[in-house]
Amino acid sequence: MGGTILYDGQCQLCISQVRFITDKAGVERFHPLPVQSDEGKRQLRAAGLSDTEIDTVVYSRNGRYLTRSTAVLHILKDLGGGWQLMYGLIIIPAFIRDFFYSLVARNRHRFATGRGQ
Repeated sequence: MGGTILYDGQCQLCISQVRFITDKAGVERFHPLPVQSDEGKRQLRAAGLSDTEIDTVVYSRNGRYLTRSTAVLHILKDLGGGWQLMYGLIIIPAFIRDFFYSLVARNRHRFATGRGQ
């Protein structure tokens, strides 16, 4: 199983995470697509998001668009191995998971460079 991962192609943290996923599973299973590309913008709109909403990871698989923490958990599940154990966090309500997802998303450029406030 796999799908398309829409990610911020200007974010070093995002790029490193996508590289990790494709190194583990291969680009045949997971197709990374920067949201800044024309196709990325088109898929963002298809997912019901603004094509300027670059702080949201989108995972497209089986004709469904998953976003934020739900997308991350499904990617880890589809990655397999020990990573699929993280999918157990799906029992936490999405609004709680997405709160923490949003904290990371808002500060992702800081995390990637190691800079504090």
